[in-house]
Amino acid sequence: MNVILLGAPGAGKGTQAIRLAAKYSLPHISTGDIFRANIKGETPIGKVAKSYIDKGQLVPDEVTVQIVKERLAQDDCKVGYLLDGFPRTVSQAEALAEFSKVDAVINIDVPLTKLLRRITGRRLCGKCGASYHIDTLSGKTECSKCGGELIQRADDNEATVANRLEVYEKQTAPLVEYYENAGVLITVDGDADIEKVFTDIVAKLG
Repeated sequence: MNVILLGAPGAGKGTQAIRLAAKYSLPHISTGDIFRANIKGETPIGKVAKSYIDKGQLVPDEVTVQIVKERLAQDDCKVGYLLDGFPRTVSQAEALAEFSKVDAVINIDVPLTKLLRRITGRRLCGKCGASYHIDTLSGKTECSKCGGELIQRADDNEATVANRLEVYEKQTAPLVEYYENAGVLITVDGDADIEKVFTDIVAKLG
């Protein structure tokens, strides 16, 4: 089963992807994770990606498509995959269709007005990478799992997030119509709690 997760930044794609990948025994492929690994390693492609991501812009299609194509060619994707963060544009979707067939596209729908607070309030542990939100931290600044310092990602500031949401609305939202026309779109209410969203996705996937 080849599955794509769609949704604006902060819609909860990463959280649901981890749970769905475990349930269906599919490799979770996050282009964001791939880029962050390259950025951390200061690889040539990581430096290119960072220059765009820091501005809240999308990484050029030719770079992203090539990375995804190479990843889907690996052995663990022979039984299927769960794509999180790709495609982001209709042109990327068309490029993906040239080398892989998509069985289902899950659109996690959250009003854009609610996403700004979700994203700017995110905090990550600098040690273990655990994710939190200021609404549930009660002022704490340390990770409850390892004691590491909680930090805000550089691209989670308000100005950059607002730009990312604007970019999404213009370039990525048309994917909903693209995959709806292809007959593979599944839309769920992403404004519900995490467990409810997961249950709805599983019920619709069958």
